[in-house]
Amino acid sequence: MNEYIFIDKWKIIENRYRPERTRAGESLFSIGNGVMGGRANFEERFSGDTLQGNYIGGVYYPDKTRVGWWKNGYPESFAKMLNSAFWCGVDVTVAGESIDLAVCRVADYYRELDMRTGTLLRRVSLTTPSGRRVDIEALRFVSMERPELGVLRYTVTLPDRSAEVTLESFIDGDVRNEDANYDEKFWRPVSQSRCGLVMQTLKSGFVVGWAMENRIDGASFIDTGRTECPAETATVTVEAGGSVTLYKFVGICSSLNHESSDIAEAAARVADRAASAGFDVVSEEHKAGWASIWDNADIEIEGDDEAQQGIRYCIFQLLQTYTGRDSRLNVGPKGFTGEKYGGGTYWDTEAYCLPFYMATAGREVARNLLLYRYNQLDAAIENARKLGFDGGAALYPMVTVDGSECHNEWEITFEEIHRNGAVAYAIYNYVRYTGDSDYIAGYGLEVLISIARFWAQRVNFSAPKGKYVMLGVTGPNEYENNVNNNWYTLYIARWCMRYAAESAERVRSERPDDYRRIEEKRGFDYEAETARWREICDNMYFPYDAENDIFLQQDGYMDKKQMLVCDLPASERPINQKWSWDRILRSCFIKQADVLQGLYFFRDDFDVDTIKRNFRFYEPRTVHESSLSPCVHAVLAAAIGDTRKAEEMYLRTSRLDLDDYNNENREGLHITSMAGSWLAVVEGFGGMRVEGDRLVFSPSLPDAWHSMTFKVRFRGKRLTVMATKDGAVVSEEERSTF
Repeated sequence: MNEYIFIDKWKIIENRYRPERTRAGESLFSIGNGVMGGRANFEERFSGDTLQGNYIGGVYYPDKTRVGWWKNGYPESFAKMLNSAFWCGVDVTVAGESIDLAVCRVADYYRELDMRTGTLLRRVSLTTPSGRRVDIEALRFVSMERPELGVLRYTVTLPDRSAEVTLESFIDGDVRNEDANYDEKFWRPVSQSRCGLVMQTLKSGFVVGWAMENRIDGASFIDTGRTECPAETATVTVEAGGSVTLYKFVGICSSLNHESSDIAEAAARVADRAASAGFDVVSEEHKAGWASIWDNADIEIEGDDEAQQGIRYCIFQLLQTYTGRDSRLNVGPKGFTGEKYGGGTYWDTEAYCLPFYMATAGREVARNLLLYRYNQLDAAIENARKLGFDGGAALYPMVTVDGSECHNEWEITFEEIHRNGAVAYAIYNYVRYTGDSDYIAGYGLEVLISIARFWAQRVNFSAPKGKYVMLGVTGPNEYENNVNNNWYTLYIARWCMRYAAESAERVRSERPDDYRRIEEKRGFDYEAETARWREICDNMYFPYDAENDIFLQQDGYMDKKQMLVCDLPASERPINQKWSWDRILRSCFIKQADVLQGLYFFRDDFDVDTIKRNFRFYEPRTVHESSLSPCVHAVLAAAIGDTRKAEEMYLRTSRLDLDDYNNENREGLHITSMAGSWLAVVEGFGGMRVEGDRLVFSPSLPDAWHSMTFKVRFRGKRLTVMATKDGAVVSEEERSTF
């Protein structure tokens, strides 16, 4: 456990200023509302080490690819989520001295993220270089009820001496991305006024406007005229023991939702309406919005406050990253907490996030996640065409914002093709859970056909084996590159082709009008294509190790020197920071669930003994250096009755960022793996599974947990599940919730 963060069931708290952890704190205390969000940067001037970051969902810049050795098929650009204008800035001057925590002496410091209300509070008592004492309290949020609104309440108190206090409220548009490939600015200014700024992204052409309304009782503001930084200043004489409070309301509107010519007016209207309503009103609206969200999504754990804080933090970050209001948006692996990975969408959404949103937010929200991929199907077909596939075969990108591939590492872009399977599995998982069979005929079948076409071209027939094989791939275990016959990739490819054929037959017989539309639109030849898929599926090769009676991760895995993670010296962990890549590739160590990922997805295909044998073999060889790894192991450990290992893995995934297991939370949080924490609790300890048209529960709680209670939506009903060591009690609300 990291003592930097205090254990509290509903809050994230730090009570000491630690300059060396500034960036980590900026990540941990991030706030958002599904439309926009940002890091917990200090509002006032700060000359210390910081990663300033405010982000708007769906607004990106195609940064030109930078790579040492170009290969045909590489994408020309990487679509990056942009650091946008710093909307909550307040420069503070007391008796002529600027307030800067990197310069002043900090006596008392307190910051809390209230997960129940989605508000960020910071209190600081400091002494300026001249010896003057100043207290600051800042509270801010981005509204859940007014999704284009940011709000700040900022108070300066002088405990012992009166002085003139100047508050300069500004919106800083002079921003850059730290991860820019060529140190370019991604924005150009369009217009600026005293209280507003309009900017446009280069290349991608998004237009965003910011407008602010500032209020200080009894004070007036003057324009400062700063370039690329609308700002206005108020100067107030504060008596000893007195204070001054600034209320700042900022409208943030983009061309995703407004005509470009109306952006400035729209942003000003949002700010003005909020200011007219007043801080108390918009604050209560926001809190009520969060209360409604928590009513559906909360998990209560009795007996373990550390576990309780961990799961609530994960749920909170997921819900402020994505709310499902807009099918053009998705769940980036860093959400609104940092720049790493460019803010793009990975297979994480389909594999880990979809179940969480289906159960907590409802069918329509989950459907929007699937529509995001459907709407990008033609781009996926184009991605496959660039790599030499034809006939409408689709390869979904490893990383994307708009459907085009962003990633440019050979072993990822061209080889980690199992991502296609996750997209197909998400369709199956959605239909199985929600009962929304209409989705297959309306949208899903087109995706399944195109994915099956890809797999049918990606395999080849091996004469020596007399089987279809798949060469030169990278499985989920990215510590193995360019391997032959990765078991997981083969298994999910076969499953995809079978599921596509079954779905096509069902739509053809039950929805002939939809079938004819799809047949014409996608040039689908049912007889020829499904026959080809079935012939491949019936003759697929799968590596197997008879001595250990396990599915072999890939051909040649047992040729490696077999070691266990427990035999690695602590000084050599994590190996991705201590070892050369060559040494990693030659080792038997596994980054994340690979064979076990397949056993997690397709548990119904295997008996408990099979899962247990493979788990006992592979988990001790897994270093869990991917944030997506522990949750899968937690679910499987619970399934085979190893509750102690399940609890270990759960705490690792739920507190990955809070306790900074990988020493990297300064770069942003692991949002998508937080969905895995929910899976570990609900599917692991709660034992929730879909069997036919029913949900079943078989709880297996850690020793310290007295009980846990959670709610899930399932086929028009909302269920409350209370799990104890004796079993589960499931109750149904009288009213339908979706």
